Amino acid sequence: MNFKNFLCFIMAVSLVTALCSCGHKHAPPSGRHLHGTYKPYRVNGKTYYPLPSAEGFQEEGYASWYGPHFHGRKTASGETYNMYALTAAHKILPMNTPVLVENLDNGKSAVVRINDRGPFVRNRIIDLSYAAARRLGIIGSGTARVRITALGEAHKISGHLNFAHHPDFRHGDFYVQIGAFTNPANAYALRDRLCSRFKLITVAKGYTNGQLFYKVQVDAPNDYAEAKKFEMYIERNGFPSAFLVAR
Repeated sequence: MNFKNFLCFIMAVSLVTALCSCGHKHAPPSGRHLHGTYKPYRVNGKTYYPLPSAEGFQEEGYASWYGPHFHGRKTASGETYNMYALTAAHKILPMNTPVLVENLDNGKSAVVRINDRGPFVRNRIIDLSYAAARRLGIIGSGTARVRITALGEAHKISGHLNFAHHPDFRHGDFYVQIGAFTNPANAYALRDRLCSRFKLITVAKGYTNGQLFYKVQVDAPNDYAEAKKFEMYIERNGFPSAFLVAR
């Protein structure tokens, strides 16, 4: 898969990390011919439409975790919840999708498998098992700001799970977003002010929840580790809300 299209399959509730080319809404599939966990379902008066594929999926938001109270209960996939396994709940990702979860507050990460639905709490995008939450260092705080990236597609062949892995996402076309404005004049003013400090700064247009934003983006190294260092440098130099995303 061409990494430049990495984010172009993101759901309609994408945060401001979504690019202009990725601002379309995901069309809800018809439940008539869907089976099992792919069927639309309704919780607290809201209908959720599970994705038919995890291809290229990436999302940022808040993670939470669930533990002893649910240990031993059935999950939405039919499995028994084991709080000591590296699993998680997501509202729309296909079951058995392997997902990289990165804690954006402390840099820790873990790979989990989606086997449940949730969390159905506003502003939370994934509910981690106790083991996953401990690995990411969020047991005490209860929540953390995270980035989740689907690592492959899950398929059952002769009763066994097999995964079609995506190309290495650690190398690609990265940039650091340092601002998003509804007024284009503010975005271009920031770009002009920073031209002497950075080699290449662009202003990209994109919609988030129906609102048009002008996003000021600084090109970063193509290596993920170096791009993360560049992000930290920008944060330390006057832009604490800057974050790294991929084209």
